[in-house]
Amino acid sequence: MAIWFRTCYEDEDLWLYFEVDDEGRVTRQVELRREDSKPVTAASLEEVLQLRNNADLAAMGRYEGQYGVLAEGTAEGWQGQPQACEIPAEDFEKRWVEARRVLVDSR
Repeated sequence: MAIWFRTCYEDEDLWLYFEVDDEGRVTRQVELRREDSKPVTAASLEEVLQLRNNADLAAMGRYEGQYGVLAEGTAEGWQGQPQACEIPAEDFEKRWVEARRVLVDSR
């Protein structure tokens, strides 16, 4: 079962929102600037794997330019991050949809 959580990356002044599968892998990630809530990242593991499996490096570069870079590995230890808390799926989904809309329109 997936979980959704938020944390703060204070060095970069970002809110980070994650969807994590039952094995702890980040499946979707949204990053918003704390200052103005502008989306910086809205990346999906499924999309990244599809591009990597097709060995399409140019497309991968375009994807990362548009949607940002997905965190790799597991989200183990997220509870110890600054201002970390579990959030409802609906909260994550709302931010995901809005971030994708903004990032598609802005690039």
